[in-house]
Amino acid sequence: MITGFLSLLCLEKLPKPSLSALPRSVVEHNSNVTLKCQCHFQNVTFMLGKLQDSGYKKVQSSAGHDAEFLLMDLKPKNAGTYFCAYKITGSHEWSEKSEHLQLVVTDGHDRPEASSVKTNTRVIFATTFSCLVIFLLFPSVFLIYRCTQHGSSHEESNERTSHSKFPQQEASDLSNPERVSLSTEDPQEGTYADLTKSPSEAASVPAEEPPGSCECAMLTV
Repeated sequence: MITGFLSLLCLEKLPKPSLSALPRSVVEHNSNVTLKCQCHFQNVTFMLGKLQDSGYKKVQSSAGHDAEFLLMDLKPKNAGTYFCAYKITGSHEWSEKSEHLQLVVTDGHDRPEASSVKTNTRVIFATTFSCLVIFLLFPSVFLIYRCTQHGSSHEESNERTSHSKFPQQEASDLSNPERVSLSTEDPQEGTYADLTKSPSEAASVPAEEPPGSCECAMLTV
């Protein structure tokens, strides 16, 4: 049964494995990295290759599902594109190649992730600053709006108070008839009364003698 299963697998192409770098795919000069190739079968033989070097080939048998290839004391020449494949027991054909893995070796001074970290820091700072400005601007706008509304309401109340004083003053003037009678009294009333006096009343009032009348009387005597 196992032989038939292996024969069936040999007729079809084996599924491709996965390749990963530990601890990461970007490493410094003279450091170490482990390339791990993994598949779904056990008791297989793994192969590690390099795309830029057709003669680069490392083979490792494993009783489990994966194999680890340790690369030590890395140099810039070790950087490149790696892949892996595997074959099962009794088969001479390799599986499909894994996805390519780009290995980057830096000199420790110009690391690619350093620039990305700086970029991420700038983006975070800009985002934080924008959020802070918006957070502070919103209460300021709200406060200005409230102050404007309060000022307009205060002016409206003053206008209403000033308008309400005029009806009260008119009502007080109407409630005092003496003011109304005095204000409506005809200034020519006294003159008209003098003209309407009877002749007797006018005669009873002694007329003022013109100056010098007494002297004329004394001379005639």
